[in-house]
Amino acid sequence: MLHEGELDFNLNKFMIKGILFDMDGVLVDSEEYICKAAMMMFEEKGLTVMPEDFLPFVGAGENRYLGGVAEKYHFPIEIDEAKTRTYEIYGEIIKGNLQPLEGVIDFITTCKQKSLKIAVATSADEVKMKANLHEIGIPVETFDATVNGLMIKNKKPDPEIFITAANFLGLHPSECLVVEDAINGVEAGKKAGAKVLAVMSSFTREQLKEADWIVENLAEHPPEVLKW
Repeated sequence: MLHEGELDFNLNKFMIKGILFDMDGVLVDSEEYICKAAMMMFEEKGLTVMPEDFLPFVGAGENRYLGGVAEKYHFPIEIDEAKTRTYEIYGEIIKGNLQPLEGVIDFITTCKQKSLKIAVATSADEVKMKANLHEIGIPVETFDATVNGLMIKNKKPDPEIFITAANFLGLHPSECLVVEDAINGVEAGKKAGAKVLAVMSSFTREQLKEADWIVENLAEHPPEVLKW
C-alpha cells in the first residue's frame, strides 16, 4: 500500500521533462534535397559545387550552409537572395518525396503518452521547417513549441537554440533530452546542459561520440533515454 506522498514521488522520479528535436536528419532526411537545391542555386549563378562542400556546415543553418560554401570558393553572394532562391527550388523538389524517418511517429507518440513536453529546435528558417513538417504529415501544432533559425542569433554549435527551446517549454535544458544527428548539434546540446541522443543519419558513431546515447534510428532508442 502506498503511503502519503509516495504516489507523487513515483510520478516525478524522473528528471526528464522535455524533448528538443532537431529537424533535418532527426525527424526527416531532407539533407539530399537541400543540398541539391543549394547546388542548383549556385549553378544558376555560374558556380559548380560538390555535395561534400556542404558537410562542414550541416546543422549550422542555411546562412552558414550556403555562405560557408561560397566562402570556400571565394564566390560572393547576397545571402538572403541566395537563401530565398534555394528555398524556392527546395519547396518544389521535396513534393511527394519526404517521409518521417524510421521510429519518429512512435517516438513522438511515446513522449506524449509520458506527458513530456516536445519542441522542434532547428537551425533552418521557418519556411523550411513548415515545409518539411507538412510533407511528412506532422503538423506544427503537434509540438508545444518550435524554434527556427530566424529566432536566434548564434547558431549551433552555440547552445542558444536549445536554451531558447527549453525556455519556451518552461524548462531548464538540464531537464531536457536533445535529439540530434549532427556534430554541431550534439556539441550545442551538451553545452546547453542537456542529455543528447544522437541518430546516425548523417554522421558516424565515432563522430557523434560526445552524445549520451547513439542509435541508428529512433525505433532503436533504449528505454533509458526517456527515463533519467
